[in-house]
Amino acid sequence: MLLSILIPVYNERTVVERSLALVLAAKLPENMDRELVIVDDCSTDGTSEILKRLAESEPSIRLIRHPVNQGKGAAVRTAIENATGDFCLVQDADMEYDPSEYVKLLRPLLDGHADAVFGSRYLAGEQSRVLPFWHSMINKYLTLVSNMFSNLNVTDMETCYKVFRTDLLKSIPIRSNRFGFEPEITMKTSKRKLRVYEVPISYHGRTYEEGKKIGWKDGLKALGVILYFWVVDDLYVAPYGRGLLNSLTGTPQYLSWLTRVLRPHLGDTVLEIGAGLGNLTGRLMARKLNYVAAESDPLYLHALRNRFLRTPSVSVCRLDPENPDDYVQWRGQFDTALCVNVLESTENPKAVVASLRDCLKPGGNLIVLVPQGPGLYSSLDQAMGHKHRFSSQQMQEMLTGAGFKVERMIQLNKIGAMAWWVSGKLFRRKRISKLALKLFDKTVWFWRRVDGLMPWRGLSLIAIAKRD
Repeated sequence: MLLSILIPVYNERTVVERSLALVLAAKLPENMDRELVIVDDCSTDGTSEILKRLAESEPSIRLIRHPVNQGKGAAVRTAIENATGDFCLVQDADMEYDPSEYVKLLRPLLDGHADAVFGSRYLAGEQSRVLPFWHSMINKYLTLVSNMFSNLNVTDMETCYKVFRTDLLKSIPIRSNRFGFEPEITMKTSKRKLRVYEVPISYHGRTYEEGKKIGWKDGLKALGVILYFWVVDDLYVAPYGRGLLNSLTGTPQYLSWLTRVLRPHLGDTVLEIGAGLGNLTGRLMARKLNYVAAESDPLYLHALRNRFLRTPSVSVCRLDPENPDDYVQWRGQFDTALCVNVLESTENPKAVVASLRDCLKPGGNLIVLVPQGPGLYSSLDQAMGHKHRFSSQQMQEMLTGAGFKVERMIQLNKIGAMAWWVSGKLFRRKRISKLALKLFDKTVWFWRRVDGLMPWRGLSLIAIAKRD
């Protein structure tokens, strides 16, 4: 295994060489190598020359230099982009944190218990320098506010020592350029429902006379970062993920509406393909004898396993909707197969429907939700990876051709069809405003009640079909 040690550096010529020597000498777990991804944030005091010399003599150092000073968060973001290890650990270059504690920080990750580990200066570490009272109080106050909005119970949100699985960290967008990185990554770690562990660490803090850079203004900005990312669900890098999976986590009222429509048609055993983040799974699995949440994406699989780790009735498995071999193990086992927002992204929807039929018991139900209206296909669909939109006639023919009897077609979200046409066809937008989604969700109580009164077709079409 490989550990990527992410080191943002700015004007640390007096300590950087000693600090990097400690990092290179630090003990690592057995069978683990290291790479030092150092980002020089446009140092002007001679640090750059020291780093160049060290990088030329040490093959494990990868040195990147920013042409202009941007801040710690920007430097960490650059380091993450260039990391190639299995785990990423953030290490400041100022010798406040002790690299000899890497093994302790990595243990919960290597044991499979954690997705992220925070080193806490306020748990009982081996040794910690006594620092000014008000500096410690501000740190603890920011941690308290962060915990209130993130619903975590960490003791040290502002700690430098944070270790992540690299695949997860690379999927989280980092927007803060300065010291807002710490509250931002903490808030997003909570919203992504990652398993967070804390371990006690030693701390050898510097005073401002000795070169400490963070100040009270950064504390005020941290409060703003906490509030901003409490409101904004910016959890995945822009190209990542299918459709609205992430955005739908911020639309609980719409999901409740959808759940109310789907639940009466579910049996005791359910196979859900394309389960994503478990938005529907968490609402539909109650009182089911066996609920299998299937997904092909590794990050979504990880999220599902975390979410339902202690839910014995829910099984999480990898399944590629377009690979017939992945369905073989489930033949004839389920009362219900659930396929929500999946067919539109596949090359051959008919083959997927045929595979789902084989997983059902005789008389079992297939529930399919697809985007409706080929005429609505637009830049929004293209940006979300949709290859199709369906008419009710197309769905009828596809399902009957696969050996199903269509019992009911349900139009859903007619106001959404109008908004989709305006955004995608008229203005040719490629993403849906998160503010618009939140406003829609707050008014779902009204749109749900008038949905049947609107004379046009819905944005989504739900088909309930029974295996012959």
